[in-house]
Amino acid sequence: METKLENANLMYEEPNNLPYYDALAFWYNAGSATSQAWMAFLEKFILPSLPEKAHFLDICCGKGELIQQLIMRGYQATGLDFSKEMLHYARENAPNGEFIQCDVRFFKLPPTFHVVVSTQNSFSNVTSLEELTSVFQNVYAAMLENGWFAFDLSQEEEYILNPNDSYSDVQDDFAFNLLSRNYYPEEKIYRRNVVLFRLFNGNWQRSDVTLVERPYSPEQVKSALEKIGFKEVKVYDVNRELAANESELTGELDGLVKNGRMCYVCRK
Repeated sequence: METKLENANLMYEEPNNLPYYDALAFWYNAGSATSQAWMAFLEKFILPSLPEKAHFLDICCGKGELIQQLIMRGYQATGLDFSKEMLHYARENAPNGEFIQCDVRFFKLPPTFHVVVSTQNSFSNVTSLEELTSVFQNVYAAMLENGWFAFDLSQEEEYILNPNDSYSDVQDDFAFNLLSRNYYPEEKIYRRNVVLFRLFNGNWQRSDVTLVERPYSPEQVKSALEKIGFKEVKVYDVNRELAANESELTGELDGLVKNGRMCYVCRK
């Protein structure tokens, strides 16, 4: 379903990581589910305060897994992603959702949403603090008064602890090889280089794609949020605080738990 939101100003500029996500959308779609971890987080911190049929915006919604979980619980849900291929799967996985193809750095929507979420470290695709602050401004403008904003984002620790090794996945109709994943601390940039072969009509087609990400410190993120006007900014270390100290969430947060991964919750 296409979004029916009015007065939306949806600029689009091809992001650096778009070829990566378009090429690997099928692979991500076949991957393991992670929405249960985020639903557990939302149920703990946000859902009890929401009105019936509250409206969610899932930024960088990917394959639409969280959108479907929200709709199944009676909420309205809109997904935004820059990848046409990811949105193809999102529409299949959440047929009653609304979807927008747009670059998160430039989307402009009227104040419509009770909750805005972004999962799976998606904001790391925004590789400058200035642009990340602009994203937060766009989110703020799209939220209703006293709305909630929740997202996870890696700090440098996650990339430093991540081994620089390779990974392969070979099936009958595709072969995926993660050639390298390297973190460059002077640039504060992470690069993942992938070569992909897919079988189409009896012919193998090759794609070489790169993912570029940047970590942000909690101090940087909190300052940017408060600069925009967000209030009650809370920062949770997923591994040290949530998984370790919230016993009712332990075991349900497996999709979130990573060293250096932080969750942020704030309000407009």
